[in-house]
Amino acid sequence: MLKLVKRLGGDRSGATAIEYGLIAAFIALALTASLPSIRKNLTGVFNTVDTELGQAKKAAKN
Repeated sequence: MLKLVKRLGGDRSGATAIEYGLIAAFIALALTASLPSIRKNLTGVFNTVDTELGQAKKAAKN
């Protein structure tokens, strides 16, 4: 029984897969947390572009 416990304790073959899984989970968490601010920033950029294009269109008509 002690031999089995030592052998299982020394087996590290699944450790890398678990580490990659944790890294992927943290990346997903970071993306999920940052998406609202990214969306807000992109909305601001597109609104600014829309406003500028509208003003340029009006200026071109005059």
